[in-house]
Amino acid sequence: MLTRVLPRFGSRRSTHIFERNFMVYRSQWLMLVSGFFEPFFYLLSIGIGLNSLVGNFHVGGQVISYATFVAPGMLATSAMNGAVIDSIFNPFFRLKISHAYEAVLATPLDVNDVALGEVWWALARAGIYAASFIVCMALLGDANSVWVVLCWPAAVLTSFTFSALGLAACTYMRSWQDFDIVALVQLPLFLFSGTFFSISSYPGWLGAIVSVSPLYQSTSLLRGLALGQFAWIMTFRMAYLLVLAFVGLTLAARRFRRILVP
Repeated sequence: MLTRVLPRFGSRRSTHIFERNFMVYRSQWLMLVSGFFEPFFYLLSIGIGLNSLVGNFHVGGQVISYATFVAPGMLATSAMNGAVIDSIFNPFFRLKISHAYEAVLATPLDVNDVALGEVWWALARAGIYAASFIVCMALLGDANSVWVVLCWPAAVLTSFTFSALGLAACTYMRSWQDFDIVALVQLPLFLFSGTFFSISSYPGWLGAIVSVSPLYQSTSLLRGLALGQFAWIMTFRMAYLLVLAFVGLTLAARRFRRILVP
Protein backbone atom coordinates (compact mmCIF):
# COMPACT_ATOMS: atom_id res chain seq x y z
CA MET A 1 0.00 0.00 0.00
CA LEU A 2 2.87 2.36 0.81
CA THR A 3 4.36 2.08 -2.67
CA ARG A 4 1.13 3.37 -4.19
CA VAL A 5 1.49 6.81 -2.63
CA LEU A 6 5.23 7.31 -2.46
CA PRO A 7 6.83 8.80 -5.60
CA ARG A 8 9.29 6.46 -7.27
CA PHE A 9 12.53 8.39 -7.49
CA GLY A 10 14.17 7.67 -10.80
CA SER A 11 10.99 6.40 -12.49
CA ARG A 12 11.81 6.30 -16.18
CA ARG A 13 8.20 6.85 -17.18
CA SER A 14 8.25 10.25 -15.48
CA THR A 15 10.66 11.46 -18.18
CA HIS A 16 7.72 11.50 -20.59
CA ILE A 17 6.30 14.44 -18.63
CA PHE A 18 9.66 16.16 -18.99
CA GLU A 19 9.61 15.45 -22.74
CA ARG A 20 6.08 16.81 -23.03
CA ASN A 21 7.04 20.09 -21.35
CA PHE A 22 10.15 20.37 -23.48
CA MET A 23 8.12 19.99 -26.68
CA VAL A 24 5.67 22.66 -25.51
CA TYR A 25 8.40 25.16 -24.64
CA ARG A 26 10.15 24.69 -27.97
CA SER A 27 7.53 27.02 -29.44
CA GLN A 28 7.91 29.40 -26.49
CA TRP A 29 11.70 29.64 -26.51
CA LEU A 30 11.62 33.38 -25.75
CA MET A 31 10.24 32.62 -22.28
CA LEU A 32 13.24 30.36 -21.63
CA VAL A 33 15.79 32.83 -22.98
CA SER A 34 14.36 35.68 -20.89
CA GLY A 35 15.42 33.82 -17.75
CA PHE A 36 19.08 34.50 -18.59
CA PHE A 37 18.64 38.26 -18.35
CA GLU A 38 17.11 38.30 -14.85
CA PRO A 39 20.31 37.49 -12.92
CA PHE A 40 22.37 39.92 -14.96
CA PHE A 41 20.02 42.84 -14.27
CA TYR A 42 19.74 41.93 -10.58
CA LEU A 43 23.47 41.79 -10.00
CA LEU A 44 24.25 44.77 -12.21
CA SER A 45 21.79 47.03 -10.38
CA ILE A 46 23.16 46.03 -6.97
CA GLY A 47 26.76 46.42 -8.08
CA ILE A 48 26.21 49.87 -9.59
CA GLY A 49 23.86 51.30 -6.98
CA LEU A 50 23.70 49.73 -3.50
CA ASN A 51 27.25 48.41 -3.48
CA SER A 52 28.80 51.89 -3.24
CA LEU A 53 26.24 53.09 -0.68
CA VAL A 54 26.42 50.21 1.80
CA GLY A 55 30.15 49.50 1.75
CA ASN A 56 31.92 46.33 2.83
CA PHE A 57 30.70 43.45 4.97
CA HIS A 58 32.60 41.27 7.43
CA VAL A 59 31.60 37.62 7.02
CA GLY A 60 33.51 34.82 8.70
CA GLY A 61 36.67 36.87 8.95
CA GLN A 62 36.51 37.97 5.32
CA VAL A 63 35.90 41.50 4.13
CA ILE A 64 33.63 41.43 1.08
CA SER A 65 31.64 43.93 -0.90
CA TYR A 66 27.91 44.23 -0.42
CA ALA A 67 27.30 42.88 -3.92
CA THR A 68 29.33 39.77 -3.06
CA PHE A 69 27.26 39.35 0.11
CA VAL A 70 23.93 39.70 -1.67
CA ALA A 71 24.70 37.65 -4.80
CA PRO A 72 24.27 34.16 -3.20
CA GLY A 73 20.98 35.28 -1.65
CA MET A 74 19.76 36.48 -5.02
CA LEU A 75 20.77 33.14 -6.52
CA ALA A 76 18.71 31.33 -3.88
CA THR A 77 15.77 33.65 -4.49
CA SER A 78 16.02 33.13 -8.24
CA ALA A 79 15.97 29.37 -7.71
CA MET A 80 12.89 29.72 -5.50
CA ASN A 81 11.00 31.98 -7.91
CA GLY A 82 11.72 29.77 -10.90
CA ALA A 83 10.58 26.70 -8.97
CA VAL A 84 7.34 28.41 -7.96
CA ILE A 85 6.51 29.28 -11.57
CA ASP A 86 7.21 25.77 -12.81
CA SER A 87 5.55 23.91 -9.95
CA ILE A 88 2.53 26.07 -9.07
CA PHE A 89 1.44 28.33 -11.91
CA ASN A 90 1.97 25.97 -14.86
CA PRO A 91 0.73 22.76 -13.18
CA PHE A 92 -2.35 24.62 -11.87
CA PHE A 93 -3.30 25.46 -15.45
CA ARG A 94 -2.84 21.84 -16.54
CA LEU A 95 -4.65 20.52 -13.47
CA LYS A 96 -7.64 22.86 -13.22
CA ILE A 97 -8.00 24.63 -16.59
CA SER A 98 -6.79 22.50 -19.50
CA HIS A 99 -7.18 19.17 -17.62
CA ALA A 100 -4.07 17.92 -19.40
CA TYR A 101 -3.24 15.54 -16.55
CA GLU A 102 -6.48 13.63 -17.10
CA ALA A 103 -5.30 12.88 -20.63
CA VAL A 104 -1.90 11.87 -19.29
CA LEU A 105 -3.46 9.39 -16.88
CA ALA A 106 -5.26 7.73 -19.79
CA THR A 107 -1.79 6.44 -20.74
CA PRO A 108 0.32 3.96 -18.74
CA LEU A 109 1.66 6.88 -16.65
CA ASP A 110 0.31 7.35 -13.12
CA VAL A 111 0.14 10.21 -10.64
CA ASN A 112 3.62 9.50 -9.27
CA ASP A 113 5.03 9.91 -12.77
CA VAL A 114 3.20 13.22 -13.15
CA ALA A 115 4.52 14.61 -9.87
CA LEU A 116 8.08 13.44 -10.44
CA GLY A 117 8.11 14.51 -14.10
CA GLU A 118 7.07 18.06 -13.22
CA VAL A 119 9.88 18.26 -10.68
CA TRP A 120 12.42 16.97 -13.23
CA TRP A 121 11.37 19.71 -15.62
CA ALA A 122 11.70 22.38 -12.94
CA LEU A 123 15.17 21.08 -12.05
CA ALA A 124 16.30 21.16 -15.67
CA ARG A 125 15.38 24.81 -16.03
CA ALA A 126 16.82 25.60 -12.61
CA GLY A 127 20.14 24.04 -13.57
CA ILE A 128 20.41 26.20 -16.69
CA TYR A 129 19.43 29.41 -14.93
CA ALA A 130 21.68 28.74 -11.92
CA ALA A 131 24.64 28.24 -14.23
CA SER A 132 23.93 31.53 -16.00
CA PHE A 133 23.59 33.31 -12.64
CA ILE A 134 26.97 32.02 -11.44
CA VAL A 135 28.59 33.08 -14.70
CA CYS A 136 27.15 36.57 -14.20
CA MET A 137 28.51 36.61 -10.64
CA ALA A 138 31.98 35.79 -11.94
CA LEU A 139 31.87 38.33 -14.78
CA LEU A 140 30.70 41.13 -12.49
CA GLY A 141 33.32 40.37 -9.84
CA ASP A 142 30.85 39.07 -7.25
CA ALA A 143 32.58 35.69 -6.84
CA ASN A 144 35.54 35.85 -4.47
CA SER A 145 36.37 32.13 -4.48
CA VAL A 146 36.68 29.30 -6.98
CA TRP A 147 34.36 27.36 -4.67
CA VAL A 148 31.52 29.38 -6.14
CA VAL A 149 31.08 26.52 -8.63
CA LEU A 150 29.59 24.48 -5.78
CA CYS A 151 26.73 26.95 -5.69
CA TRP A 152 25.36 25.27 -8.81
CA PRO A 153 24.33 21.95 -7.21
CA ALA A 154 23.18 23.83 -4.10
CA ALA A 155 20.93 26.06 -6.23
CA VAL A 156 19.51 22.98 -7.97
CA LEU A 157 18.82 21.48 -4.55
CA THR A 158 16.99 24.69 -3.60
CA SER A 159 14.89 24.45 -6.72
CA PHE A 160 14.16 20.79 -5.97
CA THR A 161 12.86 21.71 -2.52
CA PHE A 162 10.64 24.56 -3.65
CA SER A 163 9.44 22.63 -6.71
CA ALA A 164 8.27 19.75 -4.55
CA LEU A 165 6.65 22.05 -1.98
CA GLY A 166 5.13 24.18 -4.73
CA LEU A 167 3.66 21.18 -6.52
CA ALA A 168 2.03 20.08 -3.28
CA ALA A 169 0.69 23.61 -2.71
CA CYS A 170 -0.66 23.68 -6.28
CA THR A 171 -3.06 20.85 -5.50
CA TYR A 172 -4.74 23.00 -2.83
CA MET A 173 -5.34 25.95 -5.18
CA ARG A 174 -9.01 26.53 -5.92
CA SER A 175 -8.87 29.52 -8.28
CA TRP A 176 -6.50 32.13 -9.70
CA GLN A 177 -7.22 34.34 -6.67
CA ASP A 178 -5.32 31.87 -4.51
CA PHE A 179 -2.10 32.97 -6.18
CA ASP A 180 -2.25 36.10 -4.05
CA ILE A 181 -1.46 33.80 -1.12
CA VAL A 182 1.59 32.52 -2.98
CA ALA A 183 2.86 36.07 -3.46
CA LEU A 184 2.13 36.78 0.21
CA VAL A 185 4.48 33.93 1.15
CA GLN A 186 7.17 34.67 -1.42
CA LEU A 187 7.65 38.33 -0.57
CA PRO A 188 8.45 37.91 3.17
CA LEU A 189 10.75 35.00 2.32
CA PHE A 190 12.57 37.21 -0.16
CA LEU A 191 12.92 40.15 2.21
CA PHE A 192 13.63 38.43 5.51
CA SER A 193 15.69 35.32 4.71
CA GLY A 194 19.09 36.91 5.05
CA THR A 195 19.15 37.98 1.41
CA PHE A 196 20.12 41.60 1.99
CA PHE A 197 21.52 41.55 5.53
CA SER A 198 22.40 39.11 8.27
CA ILE A 199 19.59 37.85 10.51
CA SER A 200 21.78 38.72 13.51
CA SER A 201 20.35 42.23 13.13
CA TYR A 202 16.84 40.91 13.79
CA PRO A 203 15.22 40.69 17.22
CA GLY A 204 15.85 37.26 18.74
CA TRP A 205 12.30 35.98 18.24
CA LEU A 206 12.22 37.03 14.59
CA GLY A 207 15.64 35.54 13.91
CA ALA A 208 14.45 32.22 15.36
CA ILE A 209 11.46 32.20 13.00
CA VAL A 210 13.55 33.14 9.97
CA SER A 211 16.13 30.43 10.74
CA VAL A 212 13.61 27.67 9.92
CA SER A 213 12.83 29.18 6.53
CA PRO A 214 14.00 26.96 3.63
CA LEU A 215 15.10 30.06 1.73
CA TYR A 216 17.26 31.17 4.67
CA GLN A 217 18.85 27.72 4.84
CA SER A 218 19.54 27.89 1.11
CA THR A 219 20.90 31.44 1.27
CA SER A 220 23.27 30.56 4.12
CA LEU A 221 24.41 27.41 2.31
CA LEU A 222 25.06 29.25 -0.95
CA ARG A 223 26.84 32.13 0.80
CA GLY A 224 29.16 29.76 2.63
CA LEU A 225 29.98 27.91 -0.58
CA ALA A 226 30.50 31.11 -2.57
CA LEU A 227 32.99 32.39 0.02
CA GLY A 228 34.69 29.04 0.55
CA GLN A 229 33.67 29.01 4.23
CA PHE A 230 32.87 25.37 4.95
CA ALA A 231 31.30 24.19 8.20
CA TRP A 232 29.51 21.11 9.48
CA ILE A 233 26.21 23.00 9.60
CA MET A 234 26.17 22.95 5.81
CA THR A 235 25.41 19.24 6.02
CA PHE A 236 22.40 20.04 8.18
CA ARG A 237 21.21 22.69 5.73
CA MET A 238 21.39 20.26 2.80
CA ALA A 239 19.63 17.53 4.79
CA TYR A 240 16.93 20.01 5.83
CA LEU A 241 16.24 20.95 2.20
CA LEU A 242 16.21 17.31 1.11
CA VAL A 243 13.73 16.33 3.82
CA LEU A 244 11.39 19.17 2.86
CA ALA A 245 11.66 18.13 -0.79
CA PHE A 246 10.77 14.53 0.01
CA VAL A 247 7.82 15.60 2.15
CA GLY A 248 6.54 17.93 -0.56
CA LEU A 249 6.91 15.37 -3.33
CA THR A 250 5.17 12.66 -1.31
CA LEU A 251 2.30 14.99 -0.43
CA ALA A 252 1.99 16.11 -4.06
CA ALA A 253 1.73 12.51 -5.27
CA ARG A 254 -0.96 11.75 -2.70
CA ARG A 255 -2.92 14.88 -3.56
CA PHE A 256 -2.72 14.19 -7.30
CA ARG A 257 -4.04 10.70 -6.65
CA ARG A 258 -6.94 12.06 -4.60
CA ILE A 259 -7.86 14.67 -7.23
CA LEU A 260 -7.31 12.74 -10.45
CA VAL A 261 -7.97 9.11 -9.61
CA PRO A 262 -11.67 8.28 -9.00
